[in-house]
Amino acid sequence: MKLVLFGATGNVGQRIVAEALRRGHELTGVIRDPDAIQAPDTRVRMLRGDATKPDSIAEVARGADAAISAISPRPNARGLPAPALVDNARALIAGLPRAGVKRVLMVGGAGSLEVAPGKQLVDEAGFPDIYKPEALDGRDALAVWRAEGGAAGLAWTFLSPAVEIGPGARTGQYRTTLDSVLSDTAGKSFISFEDFAVAVLDELEKPEHVGRRFGVAY
Repeated sequence: MKLVLFGATGNVGQRIVAEALRRGHELTGVIRDPDAIQAPDTRVRMLRGDATKPDSIAEVARGADAAISAISPRPNARGLPAPALVDNARALIAGLPRAGVKRVLMVGGAGSLEVAPGKQLVDEAGFPDIYKPEALDGRDALAVWRAEGGAAGLAWTFLSPAVEIGPGARTGQYRTTLDSVLSDTAGKSFISFEDFAVAVLDELEKPEHVGRRFGVAY
């Protein structure tokens, strides 16, 4: 497949690059300042683009079979402001149809996963204040996809990680959930960046969650 990846140099994006290339896909990476950072792999074509602007998305995504958004809702280390995931969702919904791209996967957060029926992780007492704004932004982005993604003719998927995600081994193994936090027998909810990327490519190659959110954890 020809894939266009927004946020190709982030923690998740770099692992998606590695996994996509491992599987033989052709990849274009899109970031806001490609001149300021080295490409994660010499086989990746890097373009300048803004994942919150429909016009930019329509331009860089043209010719792709699928789009992946793995942008971080945090300030750029080189001084660029944090992009809003809600703006990203709306820009993808407006821009991708103009590029002729119907398949899209958005990397979201775990905050909107439920710890009990009707009770989301982000609303729990003790949820870290430092992460709350981006968790709420991610929840709002999911609502945008649910309300507008299908109506725009997009085959969309929103993928949430476990409560904790970090560097680790690529095992190729994970379990899936829909809207609930998934934990192991010890009560830990974790997925490595590497296996999260495996889940991204698995879903793009063999879609099982079109038009909905799902999550992964061990």
